[in-house]
Amino acid sequence: MRPFASTISFQEAIARVLDAARPIARTETIALASADGRVLAEDVTAPLDVPAFDRAAMDGYAVRAEDTRNARADAPASLACVGLVAAGTVAARAIGAGECIEVATGAPLPPGATAVVMVEHTSREGDVVHVRAPTAAGQHVGRRGADITSGDVVARAGDVMTPARIGALAAIGRASVCVAARPSVLICPTGDEVVAQGQPLGAGQVYDVNRFTLASVVNRHGGVAVAHAPAGDTIDALTAVLDAGGAHDLMVFSGGSSVGRRDLLVDAIRSCGEVIFHGVAVKPGKPTLFGRVGDVPVLGLSGYPTSCLTNAYVLLVPLLRRTARLPPWEPRAERLPLARAVRSTADRHQIYPVAIVEGRAEPAFKSSGDITSLAHADGFIEIPAGVAELAAGTVVDVRRF
Repeated sequence: MRPFASTISFQEAIARVLDAARPIARTETIALASADGRVLAEDVTAPLDVPAFDRAAMDGYAVRAEDTRNARADAPASLACVGLVAAGTVAARAIGAGECIEVATGAPLPPGATAVVMVEHTSREGDVVHVRAPTAAGQHVGRRGADITSGDVVARAGDVMTPARIGALAAIGRASVCVAARPSVLICPTGDEVVAQGQPLGAGQVYDVNRFTLASVVNRHGGVAVAHAPAGDTIDALTAVLDAGGAHDLMVFSGGSSVGRRDLLVDAIRSCGEVIFHGVAVKPGKPTLFGRVGDVPVLGLSGYPTSCLTNAYVLLVPLLRRTARLPPWEPRAERLPLARAVRSTADRHQIYPVAIVEGRAEPAFKSSGDITSLAHADGFIEIPAGVAELAAGTVVDVRRF
């Protein structure tokens, strides 16, 4: 056993992790339909006006506004309807004095027309339309370029693509976009006791949980998870994985980061890279390890499933999102009273899972090794170092997963 000589604060750990992050430089061109959530790597400039023509903003009749100036419900203006323009078609002729043309929403405004009368403000007898309210020039007309003008920057490098931004690019005819590549994250569980699903468990063995939980976090927060087979508890096995990790943008290990005889990850990293910190004053997650091999950051998390996943949320996610050029994760927070008192380790910052039950935060933590501590939770609260207990009824900020 090699007890920790010292630990750093949780806040210092986050700062060092973020300082080591290197925003990804690789880009790729993808179909616009696949761009949701991706980060633009180029400014996108409109090559055309949107709309490309003056258009009707309502179903009704295109008119000359001056022909309806004196229209009232009891004395309507009567106009001859001389045509129909549906969306995607154009008028066969211009509108003259005393005339109108039926138009659908989105249809090009006929030549000579200056406004559109809503169908609700009209009645019709054959080809005669009675307009019962005056209409001002430009009313219910969408002008050419009112949405986007040719030459406008529609989206900028660094913007995260949303459904609305995808729609804006579709409106100017873009079928593909250049985006930042998603960081490749190598995930490696460690330990001779870890067994892949589908195999029988031997004495003292456990199924690999962390590979799945970590991959889910990575894929949800802008990365591409690449699973590595479990590495044995030897320096050679661990350094082989570290060597292979040079082809990726980040490496994440679960297990092997504590102080036992077989916790050799810190030695493996030192043998081929740099250890930035080992030991954090946080619960769970005191054995958290962080370093670098070449240009690739390496995060070592506890092998206990709840500890591993908890620290993935608070350390891996910030590191990954900065690498992916994504904005910081801001989980939805709710202020709720604690259903029961929670005791904390006073000398460590604590990340404590809670379930939301009938408008109260119900403590859900069982132990660092029990994945149901998080599976049955809706989010977590943070208890600062120096706070030994939160009494029942204390209002806390619950950050949802």
